[in-house]
Amino acid sequence: MTASPGKVVRGETLRKLVLDTALERFSADGYFNTSIHDIRRQAGVSIGSIYHHFGNKEALAKALYDDLLQRMDAGLQQVMEESQDCRTRCDGIIAFLFETTAQAPQTMRFVLESRHREFLPDEPPVCSSQPFQRMRECIEQGMAAGELRPMEVPVAATVAFGGAIRLLHLYLDGVLDRPLSDFSPDMQEAAWRAIAMDPPRNTTRENA
Repeated sequence: MTASPGKVVRGETLRKLVLDTALERFSADGYFNTSIHDIRRQAGVSIGSIYHHFGNKEALAKALYDDLLQRMDAGLQQVMEESQDCRTRCDGIIAFLFETTAQAPQTMRFVLESRHREFLPDEPPVCSSQPFQRMRECIEQGMAAGELRPMEVPVAATVAFGGAIRLLHLYLDGVLDRPLSDFSPDMQEAAWRAIAMDPPRNTTRENA
């Protein structure tokens, strides 16, 4: 990601260029091995423009982290708004996570695998961020509607989405031998079976 030679970029265009470049550099070399000058050089912008928009490297990393979480949360919010039943929402969340990871692996690697608290010590753990709270909200609403078996919400949320997130890590590590989408149907079914309300038992034969 580099500014075109001779073209001056400003405002939101410059901000996005710097964020995209920072994501590339942090993903490739890590936060501590990347300098503002590395980002400036690759982006093709002035050092002053980076400091003007972000202040310092830590503020740039926080802006990137917030931006990626906001994008992720917007996608999950759309999934929640498109359906009211818990099964469709859970399936949609898993499909969204898989699709985002396949299309933007650097984004998901930074969100899921970077040790954010080492360079953003005031940030809460990623599992407490808004996207993960939205997954919890899906589970809470499913329980309130009687669609899920009664259990502790953190347990149900972990069962519903923890396996999918583990598959994301395997994909990012290059362990899976097929596209993530190939695993989506089985993952969705397994997750739902683990949390869904048990169907009523057929007692006709027992009472005959």
